Amino acid sequence: MYLPIGSTTPRSLLIDCLGAGRNVKERRGHAPGDQSPKQLVAPFQTVRSLCFALLWRSFITCGSRVDRIAYVRKSEMSDNPLRLRKIHHVELWVGNAKQSSYYFREAFGFSQIAYRGLETLDRQETSFVLRQNKATLVCTASYEPESEIQKRVALRGDSVKDICFAVDDVDTTFAEVVRRGAEPIAEPHDLEDENGKVRRATIATYGDVVHSFIDTSQYDGPFLPGYEQAIVETEDTGILTFDHMVGNVGFGDMEKWANWYSDVLGFERFLEFRDDDISTKYSALMSIVMSGQVIKFPINEPAEGLNKSQIEEYLDYHQGPGVQHIAMLTSDILRTVARLRENGVQFIDVPGTYYEEVPNRVGTIDEQIRDLANLGVLVDRDEDGYLLQLFTQPVMDRPTLFIEIIQRKGSRGFGQGNFQALFESIEREQARRGNL
Repeated sequence: MYLPIGSTTPRSLLIDCLGAGRNVKERRGHAPGDQSPKQLVAPFQTVRSLCFALLWRSFITCGSRVDRIAYVRKSEMSDNPLRLRKIHHVELWVGNAKQSSYYFREAFGFSQIAYRGLETLDRQETSFVLRQNKATLVCTASYEPESEIQKRVALRGDSVKDICFAVDDVDTTFAEVVRRGAEPIAEPHDLEDENGKVRRATIATYGDVVHSFIDTSQYDGPFLPGYEQAIVETEDTGILTFDHMVGNVGFGDMEKWANWYSDVLGFERFLEFRDDDISTKYSALMSIVMSGQVIKFPINEPAEGLNKSQIEEYLDYHQGPGVQHIAMLTSDILRTVARLRENGVQFIDVPGTYYEEVPNRVGTIDEQIRDLANLGVLVDRDEDGYLLQLFTQPVMDRPTLFIEIIQRKGSRGFGQGNFQALFESIEREQARRGNL
């Protein structure tokens, strides 16, 4: 269970009310220098009714405890010291860029906008640039059998390599993150062609994933220098932008990388889930959601269980940490999922019994429950509203990268009420692969 930060009942009163026997933990509820703790949102005017509501929510929410405090410091809403403006693009390193780009076009409704390769006199690599509204994917492959790309694909399979941020000043951003402890991969440098120049730099994050910083303010080409316009229109499926991206790391590394995103990129801890929040009889995972102004990065690690968890399966087949899934935002999930299913995208199976409890668990929503059930869409509510979501099967040969489709109707959460159903569904698929 998570309790968003809000504006009515002091946390100290809540702790006093619940008593010392209740395991309510202070988790950085306010930024250094604040004179008072944050306030917990509650639709109740008395401490007694607030406590009753919290205890009832704790009872009905899949074994969640009242110590899963969400915390958002003021700086998340007002500060962006590195001037990260948006996710410029996400680059995947793949074995066959032409086929991968075709899949994302035909299955997910991305249109091709640019290309580089032999025809643009690039003798080492080829890339196809895909865009749907504000979400941009780049599929890159290598012509060279001993290249870094080919070696990585042989080791990890097709997967995310670069989550690239657009920034106002590459040099300043790069200098600051390195000062804060980031490992530099590429110093600030210019890329140029007849359409202008782009400034770019790169740092390392978990595994061998990287974050590039890019400034395109002096460039007027189709994408980046070295690319030519190569438009292949595809009917979109309603994907608007990237909502969040989830990283999987090894045992004991979640806190390390959560601290890294806090210390280096200035992200804040937003939510935290422990193994008793996301678990079955056989396996479990833990997660910390790191939040920046332009994106959220949940970070998962496996937890000890009787059998191998889905995170361990990922780490085994990816040969180490990496991006587990990309969540793509839509404003009409029923239309989007219907189109994706028509295009052949395969989603996880949701048991029909899941929808029997939705009215009591979620309350009134705009959509018809039967429409959600027909498409297998999950729904969850928190104090800010509700969300609808669904997860694909792995989109690569290995059981690693998958896509989430999400629609938010006020909720800023991640579908905590769906975790049990989701985890059990993924575990069933894992068992079918013989990896549970």
